[in-house]
Amino acid sequence: MLETAWETANRVRTRKVSAREVTLEALDRTERLNPALNAFVHVDPEGALRQADAIDAAIARGDDPGPFAGVPIGVKDLEPVAGMPFTQGAAPFKDRIAASDSVQVARLKAGGAVVIGKTNTPEFGYKGFTVNRLFGASRNPWDASKTPGGSSGGSAAAVAGGLVSVCTGSDGGGSVRIPAAFCGCYGIKPSAGRIPAAGETYPHWATHSTLGPLTRTVRDAGRYLDLAAGPHPNDLHALDAPPGGYEAATLADPPVIRRIAFSSDLGYAAVDPAVVACARQAAQELANAIGADLVDAHPGFADPMAAWYAIGAPGDAHLLDVFGEAVVAGLEPGFVAFADRARAVMGTDIAAALQTRHALNRTMTAFLDEYTVLLTPTCAALPFVAEGPPPRTIGGKDAGPAGFIPFTYPFNVTGHPAASLPAGLVEGLPVGLQIVGPRYGDRLVLTLSAAYETARPWGFPAAPA
Repeated sequence: MLETAWETANRVRTRKVSAREVTLEALDRTERLNPALNAFVHVDPEGALRQADAIDAAIARGDDPGPFAGVPIGVKDLEPVAGMPFTQGAAPFKDRIAASDSVQVARLKAGGAVVIGKTNTPEFGYKGFTVNRLFGASRNPWDASKTPGGSSGGSAAAVAGGLVSVCTGSDGGGSVRIPAAFCGCYGIKPSAGRIPAAGETYPHWATHSTLGPLTRTVRDAGRYLDLAAGPHPNDLHALDAPPGGYEAATLADPPVIRRIAFSSDLGYAAVDPAVVACARQAAQELANAIGADLVDAHPGFADPMAAWYAIGAPGDAHLLDVFGEAVVAGLEPGFVAFADRARAVMGTDIAAALQTRHALNRTMTAFLDEYTVLLTPTCAALPFVAEGPPPRTIGGKDAGPAGFIPFTYPFNVTGHPAASLPAGLVEGLPVGLQIVGPRYGDRLVLTLSAAYETARPWGFPAAPA
């Protein structure tokens, strides 16, 4: 069984195993298992072993290489790793090689992580399932005919499939939480600005999109955040790291909470009843684990999809202009249509959307003052066919093209921290439980996630199905 990242790092740091040995094992697992999943789209064995050897040399000198010493990781192909392909899932950029690391990758490497390769993503991460014309579809470790979700689908498949214990992700509308739910692993979207992007992602999505990890355990996510979070002068939205640390939060006792809220549909979503039942049972077990009452309650806001789109998507239309006709001709029609629709968004529409965001945040502040956290299903439907499209009818209701993700994008609009926990299986496929914390309440989300994990440990498929 693949050990946790924190266990691996602790063994490497105490010389019980070498970083080279750990890296060779990860490369072997990836060589054997990746063909069934298409999780990694690029693997660099030579570069990974060079990183591992440098860590072993540092330990031999008496130096501490960091909290992720020797931990093999994958990096989602929406952020750069020096010397590796940086395609962003787009065919026109198939030959582009990154000249430098992103801030997040640089921080993880400085903490001892060994980047073994890049993981698959839909073109520019624009949709919630992972397929592109350059690399094809990634597949779910529980059922290879199904999608692992998106846009961090390659990362989630690599983690749940047992190739590596940690991968990077990013979440502009649910892109960490959706694949975590579909693959049955842990994924946290920290507070907006918690991990700096520092200009490596497109600025028009900066108020929505947040970098975050996909992991096999909650503690691994906490250790990851301790390395990656913190301000950077090139990120206008970056937050300071709070006192106390994130890994420490996963080891802390949960606070006394009198009651917590569960919403089956946020008051507007079409949801598969079997998904609701599974998520509700998991929510009750979380409530039991912390000694709280579970209350059915909706925050009381309308579907904010229009506001989400108006704030973020016009930048994609501008991006098409920056790319120029030759590049746009090689992009996927779905992405081009998604971006082109935003040309109709007016400045007054954006202003209205920003006001909606402000009102939504105020609504959540009042709601979480009463209930502390909000629990929902992470997705409204089960994993669907790997190549798509998503279901248009869910629970007997018309759901529209994005109807399977009604629970995730509202909290990109507001920037609240939110995580997906494995809730269980329905028809042999994973279901996620989303936990949304108060503004800047990342440590609380981690503490409650760890309490749930202790009360209800989750498992992974023995091998990709």
